Amino acid sequence: MTDPLDLDAFRENGYQLIDWIADYLGGLEDRPVLEPVSPGDVRAKMPAAAPRTGEPFSALMRDLDEIVAPGMTHWQHPNWFAYFPASSSPASILAELAAAGIGAQGMLWSTGPAITEVESHVLDWLVDLTGAPQNWKTTSTGGGVIQISASDSTHTALVVAREECRKRSGASAEQMVAYTSSQAHSSVEKGAIVAGFGHIRLIDVDEEFAQRPDALQAAIEADIAAGLTPAFVCAAVGTTGTTAIDPVRAIGEIGRAHDMWVHVDAAYAGSAMMCPEFRRLQDGLELVDSYTFNPHKWLFTSWGCSVFWVADRKPLIDTLSIAPPYLRNAATDSGDVIDYRDWHVPLGHHFRALKLWWVLRSFGVEGIQSMLRAHISWANDFATWVEDQPELEIFAPNPLALVCFRHRGGSEATQALATAINADGSVYVTPSLIGDDAFIRVSIGSTSTEQRHVLAFQEKIKALL
Repeated sequence: MTDPLDLDAFRENGYQLIDWIADYLGGLEDRPVLEPVSPGDVRAKMPAAAPRTGEPFSALMRDLDEIVAPGMTHWQHPNWFAYFPASSSPASILAELAAAGIGAQGMLWSTGPAITEVESHVLDWLVDLTGAPQNWKTTSTGGGVIQISASDSTHTALVVAREECRKRSGASAEQMVAYTSSQAHSSVEKGAIVAGFGHIRLIDVDEEFAQRPDALQAAIEADIAAGLTPAFVCAAVGTTGTTAIDPVRAIGEIGRAHDMWVHVDAAYAGSAMMCPEFRRLQDGLELVDSYTFNPHKWLFTSWGCSVFWVADRKPLIDTLSIAPPYLRNAATDSGDVIDYRDWHVPLGHHFRALKLWWVLRSFGVEGIQSMLRAHISWANDFATWVEDQPELEIFAPNPLALVCFRHRGGSEATQALATAINADGSVYVTPSLIGDDAFIRVSIGSTSTEQRHVLAFQEKIKALL
């Protein structure tokens, strides 16, 4: 029987696993993006019951090759053009391993001083690196915390907004209204439900699919006239469907005028703010109460890394802090430390900042900027190529690295083209709809994607037209 706690074996097995990961990443181009898997295929390869005695590590490695890899959709593939990227990099992977090896739980400063202080410091770095307001730093009135996803961040913002509105107006949650674009991510609507908001308004968009401030103002006035209480408004900087850019300044001014919590969801686009030339897309951040973006989308940091900033941390902590005796300690009572248990819904806090820290240090700011600019440049070239095809047309503006296009033959022809592109699994795109209009989303930004992959993708499309 093997000893699962044998550290000498752990060392040897670890070398094998690193070799496997390197071979997996290096060999992705020889695999399809979509493995030919049917529902139930993976489970059919697994035994009906767990083993009674321990198995050797060689058996676990074998099943990576025989069960896991052939049953995957390969998000790290260079021909991944679907959804948005789920980026990763060697430094991020190694940091995940180091954090798992340390095995600490950073719910309090005292349970993980380095977990807390690395995270606070790195997110303060990012304030400068993205041109965000200086008061978002932990050294000022605000601060940042790493959540699992932008959905968690937005849900948290909605809960804080509810409590702030309740204290200010005395309104019940059932009387409160949350507002966002009709093109915003579904997490905003879901978060409003989770937070108990009585009403959610999906605001009309303009011809570029951005939220209309005049429609927002009209909706707020109608709700006030009906005896309801506006409490929360979300501006999307880069919607999921088309990367539409809501006018943050105009929405922020309306939100401030009605004493609402103003939140920005920049889950995908926020990474681009590492490049100063794109920061114009989110002008007006000084009017914002909270903001989220996902380094795990486009900042080469593996999944489970969503930055959530607040301009003033007091409402966040007041809403989420509960301090039973077993969570009290001298450092907490001093008021001189951050306890991240008070910054999100879960009590526990993982050392997610380590991978973000290592990514920033391994690439350097210039290295990250270079990759982001390359992806955006390739996307612009791809959009130009689409415009040159008589059968195709651009569906929406492409401010960053997502290009949305459709077949001039209409929605049925567009759907058929998307199906044909994805048919053999060698490339993966996301078909979508706005109203009755079908279009195809092409997201360029996977860590391993090179320009040659985009050019080959163009040739594939050309052959299908």
